[in-house]
Amino acid sequence: MKIAMISEHASPLAALGGVDAGGQNVHVAALSDALAKRGHHVTVYTRRDSPELPERVQVGGRFEVVHVDAGPACHIPKDELLPYMGLLADGVANDWSQRPPDVVHGHFWMSGLAALDAAALDAAGRPEQDYRVPVVQTFHALGTVKRRHQGAEDTSPPERRWLEPGLGRSADRIIATCSDEVFELKAMGINTGKISIAPCGVDLGFFSADGPAADRQRRHRVLSVGRLVPRKGVDLVIRALPYLQDAGFDDVELMIVGGGAESGALHADPEVRRLLDLAEELGVSEQVNLQGQVSRGEMPGIFRSADAVVCAPWYEPFGIVPLEAMACGVPVVAAAVGGLRDTVVDHGTGLHVPPRDPEAIASALALLLDNPALRAELGTAGKRRARTRYSWDRVAAETEKAYQLAMAGATAGAVPMEGAAL
Repeated sequence: MKIAMISEHASPLAALGGVDAGGQNVHVAALSDALAKRGHHVTVYTRRDSPELPERVQVGGRFEVVHVDAGPACHIPKDELLPYMGLLADGVANDWSQRPPDVVHGHFWMSGLAALDAAALDAAGRPEQDYRVPVVQTFHALGTVKRRHQGAEDTSPPERRWLEPGLGRSADRIIATCSDEVFELKAMGINTGKISIAPCGVDLGFFSADGPAADRQRRHRVLSVGRLVPRKGVDLVIRALPYLQDAGFDDVELMIVGGGAESGALHADPEVRRLLDLAEELGVSEQVNLQGQVSRGEMPGIFRSADAVVCAPWYEPFGIVPLEAMACGVPVVAAAVGGLRDTVVDHGTGLHVPPRDPEAIASALALLLDNPALRAELGTAGKRRARTRYSWDRVAAETEKAYQLAMAGATAGAVPMEGAAL
């Protein structure tokens, strides 16, 4: 199968940890690699954000990344990219030339618009009108959910309110990453009969419980990993530390991995300053170890060094960090939101806590820190669940099925939704 992926702001080649670089980058890279290993030919199209980037990068024998000129060749925040999606679609369709893919898969809503437009441009430019490239869509995050939780702080363009539901209705198939997303899509008026579920995955050959653990400075280590943006709830974990002290757990280190810079340049980041100021205000500065970006190679050892990993976002479409922790045999304290309710089994592979509740986070951590046997039990179950449910090969197989359904159900000569061309 010849597969085109469009990931407008999240290149599979990007460094992780910045404001717009995280789970989607990992997802697109790992899924593309897994599909290529299953014998498919995968081309990922992403927007050129630096003049130094080559047009094409061969990642593997059947997997390449194409940088498309769509707007200035510099970093542009993802919520400001909508005006350039028409140019992205033009570049994708031109690259297809007379050899269109069997399916195009959009990642994030703007990429989906480009996918619809590229499919329409390809169909219009070729004499045979009985074929159109089927469009599959993975949203990764939904604007309705973002607005609900962020309110006035939501920086999405206003057009998202109608373009995103229209995209969902126009795509041939939607791949949701969790059951919660299906309910959200249904509320948007999208036919659930064309929705498949394929979760994110984890590299089980890389993240495992076998191997050395990183050194730690205190008796206990709690770990938070991810982009440093307010909605990820890292401040909630800091706020949990005084409650842990009150419960008798004062020899606890909170290691925070993530951010858009190496540790030496972190202080220029406003979110980092906010977190450090909060730690100082609460009197827990000496317990907070903010690492910034670290190399991928260090992450398994860092996971293995932790007694628990805390994922406390306000909302979360899926979340890859809990899978990486589980694969390393570490229990997860997770806010009971979105995809985390699917991934982390409460009292099975970790503990659920109410969202935005630092006292509940502290209570869950106290239970784990006080009970090594429980930590071991949850960690073992997490390893088993990661292996049996979340290997990238299994995710790729489920994605293949969605592609096949899209190809079988694509309407001949169908047109993109009204207003999609930009």
